[in-house]
Amino acid sequence: MYNTSAMTNLLQVKTSASALIETLIELGVDSIFGYPGASILSIYNELSKQKSIKHYLVRHEQAAVHAAEGYSRASGKTGVVLVTSGPGFTNTITGIANAYADSTPLVILAGDVAVSSHCDKVFQKVDIKDITKSICKKVFTLTKEENAAEVIKEAFREAESGVKGPVVVALPRNILEAPAKNSSEISEIESPAGSPVDKMPEFISLINSARNPLILIGGGCIDAPDEVEQFVSTLQIPVVSTLMGIGIYPSENNLYLGMIGLNGVDSANEALSQCDLLIALGAAFSDRSTCKKNDFAGNCKVISVNIQPSKRKFELQINADVKSFLKECLREKHKFHSSDKWRMEVDVYKEEPEPAGETNSFLHSSFVLETLSEYTKYYEPVVVTDVGQHQMLTAQFFNFNKPRKFITSGGLGTMGFGLPAAIGAHIAKPDNLILNITGDGSFQMNLQELATCREHQIPVKIIIMNNSYLGMVRELQEKIYKTRYQVEMINPDFTKIAEAYDLFAIRVKEKDELIPALEKAINYPGTAIVDIVIDSFENI
Repeated sequence: MYNTSAMTNLLQVKTSASALIETLIELGVDSIFGYPGASILSIYNELSKQKSIKHYLVRHEQAAVHAAEGYSRASGKTGVVLVTSGPGFTNTITGIANAYADSTPLVILAGDVAVSSHCDKVFQKVDIKDITKSICKKVFTLTKEENAAEVIKEAFREAESGVKGPVVVALPRNILEAPAKNSSEISEIESPAGSPVDKMPEFISLINSARNPLILIGGGCIDAPDEVEQFVSTLQIPVVSTLMGIGIYPSENNLYLGMIGLNGVDSANEALSQCDLLIALGAAFSDRSTCKKNDFAGNCKVISVNIQPSKRKFELQINADVKSFLKECLREKHKFHSSDKWRMEVDVYKEEPEPAGETNSFLHSSFVLETLSEYTKYYEPVVVTDVGQHQMLTAQFFNFNKPRKFITSGGLGTMGFGLPAAIGAHIAKPDNLILNITGDGSFQMNLQELATCREHQIPVKIIIMNNSYLGMVRELQEKIYKTRYQVEMINPDFTKIAEAYDLFAIRVKEKDELIPALEKAINYPGTAIVDIVIDSFENI
């Protein structure tokens, strides 16, 4: 006969899986994006017993990571992903690399096969640590000697400290299902670099002696919008931004000149060429901003304030958290001189980007995006883009006056990022209008997430810039090789795809159809697709 008393006691034992879920609740996690499998069924069993965390079932694990990125980028919190072993985990690689490139804090809970030394070949076994060690901040592996709660807490501290980013936790099945270990001592994560006060006199001296100073805002300023605005207001220095810095400083402010770089605006790039001191705040100096030039800002001195040290040579490099350093600057604000004369000179640089001329009967994406920006301005939408021409034109034509309103894949340039990231942004900001501006190529890379939208009634508005081409690649082919090859696309009818998912969709081919279509989509209570047929050969 079975010993029912012993079985009852066994079921009441606290497992590592239950300790993990309790810890996530303790840490304030309210959303998980995932896809179940055998290795992590113990975690899903614990999830089913509680009501504090909602699980969002995506249709592909890459989309789970992008959704967690959108959630994190919109909320400022750490996103959480839950996937199973083998292909469940390897499907997350692009998303993890994307989060690492854009310094987005995530914790990826990765199921793993049971720890065993008896078999060389194990179903769905991959080396999680070796696969991800170059694309995440750290990889933890839960062992039988460790306490699951402490490992998860340490993973969150790592994701959120210093230069933020993704952290992977490998969770062997047999350890998840085993009794939880007692708490143990773990090492503390070092605090972010502080404000090096000893460099403040040199910082002030360089700014006060400059005739034409310019502030460059990068993504590293995302947690310091108030300090940035106060600093700029005090010094009256003109401002430009990188792609990742858009929205941190209000784009409608007279001191803002726009985005620099390869796809930047003339006003920002002109000011950059004329400045004699560049004050780079939280900027990584990627090749998209520097146009791959080794002599970027070669005619001026550069001050870099960044929590992460750079191999570049600067006149002054301050390794500090931007927010902390600017707070220190504001305490010393009486020592700075304003730059009124230079500010008035650059006023003439500021310009609104001009839509491309309508040379044929097709709609131009520049016109569409300018119209969309103006029509949705009242809503202050969160705009999530994919990657391509539409991404750069959105950066140019939309006015972003608050941080976390523009979410895009900057460092990796991942097509297919937009729709799942928009889902995550809605989960983080359910009261905001969420726009996913995408291209026909990018949209088809993760369109299966329309099922996630339908299941969870996600009211994201999907704007497809449909030119039947991989537009950015086509443009580069024509400019560099004077030809185009393998970039034309035969697309499906996106309105019929929407119909298959029981979603609203409308197609736009003419100018006078655009605003009525936008009105219908925005007023529709659920997911809505606006398929806009645009000029196939428009360039940025």
